[in-house]
Amino acid sequence: MAGILEILVFVLVSFLVLHFLRQLWSHRHYPPGPFPLPVIGGLWQIGRILSQDVFLKLAKQYGNIYTVWIGHRPMVVLSGFQMVKEGLTNPPEVLSKRPVTPFLEAALKKKGLVFSNGHTWKQQRRFSVITMRKLGLGKTGMEFQIQEEAHRLVEVFAHAKGQPHDFSLPITNAVSSLICVLAFGYRFSFEDEKFQKLIDAIDCLLKDSNTLLHMLYEVFPWLMKHFPGPHRKLFASADLVLSFAKEELERHKEQRKDEPQDFIDFYLLQMEKSKDDPDSTFDEDNLAECVLDLFIAGTETTAATLQWALLLMVSYPDVQDKIYKEMEDVFGSSLPICYEDRKKLPYTNAVVHEILRAKYPLLVGIPRLNAKDLEMHGFHVPKGAFVVPDLNSVLVDPTRWEKPEEFNPCHFLDKDGNFRSREEFLPFGAGARACVGEQMAKMEIFIFLTTLLRAFHFQLPEEVNGLNNKPVMGLTLHPHPHKLCAIPRCSASGSLSK
Repeated sequence: MAGILEILVFVLVSFLVLHFLRQLWSHRHYPPGPFPLPVIGGLWQIGRILSQDVFLKLAKQYGNIYTVWIGHRPMVVLSGFQMVKEGLTNPPEVLSKRPVTPFLEAALKKKGLVFSNGHTWKQQRRFSVITMRKLGLGKTGMEFQIQEEAHRLVEVFAHAKGQPHDFSLPITNAVSSLICVLAFGYRFSFEDEKFQKLIDAIDCLLKDSNTLLHMLYEVFPWLMKHFPGPHRKLFASADLVLSFAKEELERHKEQRKDEPQDFIDFYLLQMEKSKDDPDSTFDEDNLAECVLDLFIAGTETTAATLQWALLLMVSYPDVQDKIYKEMEDVFGSSLPICYEDRKKLPYTNAVVHEILRAKYPLLVGIPRLNAKDLEMHGFHVPKGAFVVPDLNSVLVDPTRWEKPEEFNPCHFLDKDGNFRSREEFLPFGAGARACVGEQMAKMEIFIFLTTLLRAFHFQLPEEVNGLNNKPVMGLTLHPHPHKLCAIPRCSASGSLSK
């Protein structure tokens, strides 16, 4: 009996080995990458070198197009400006879809704006772009709200009276308040319990989605759904934000306005217009998912960028001084600075762009789904593969940037000190899936930073000798906890009056 069992085990192991070798052979034309182990694929390599530049390290080893296996699924990573640009724009219909992982399918149900596909995505994106324009992105409506929030933030900073303080939470609250204004038509008090629960839920979704246990859920959802772990907290966080959005939806229904004032108002109007259209995807579930997407895409990335901006001002005091001098020379004590003023402030505009380049707030770009078999640079990219544009690699591409590893505003200045745009500046992506909120994010960063730098000089506390410039790892890369001193300016431009 023992001999028969041994033979069966041998046959089974031999079958598995042959199956594994057959798979390796069938994938020989795929882009190179870490050797895929059975079951877990190439996750062992990512886990071994997990850091801010994990994908840059893999690109150095395997080239500008390489494959990392996520379980049995190939993930093809595009690295460097030329490769990423080609992948995102040529041809757009091939890589315009989003992959739907087990978690995303269970939590978001293929709805909303960011992770939907096909007809649903086209309708939701077109509506979102048009609606955000109507709400004043790039005009005066939303800009006024940003200026108001920036001055509230100045007041919060002023309460520290120049003493060491961690300003991360006030910055996050301010950015989140603007998403509330955009989506709901009003802002919350920072002390509001519901608002803080909302912020905590969004924070969880962004910072706890790259844990090992969550990755295991994506590979073995049928098994992991029976076990406790961070994936359960992620589901709870998504449900909380969706419930919050649906509560606001009901409130808007009860308080219908003559003219729409916010995203939900416009969406309800669109639902009414499309109620007899059998092809319409405008419904309450899609609305709730769109609101969730607005918070996820528009809160943590912008807040993290602003936190990095203040740390960079402390690390490069000469840059901070040049910004302040340029604003004083051009505007004196007049308040406030508007987004259009960036054209009169070439150095300040260059610094804002360099902050976005040097401190890209995501580990990697959001994945695409390959819609058909594709040949790229002699390699086969199979239909159904995840394709990841490594936008960080574009922003530090040594073939495109003079000093990619340095914080250097001159990357965006010509020899005469005028601002210059760069085609390799792609922190918001490119093509059909480029970030819908790009204009709002740029406006927020510019107005918040200039308002704060006119009111305060930022420096390290006396007892602190240096800063940890390595990010906390998550889906977003934000600074380690830190304290800064916001020293009030003595000039009239630092006044809080308007």
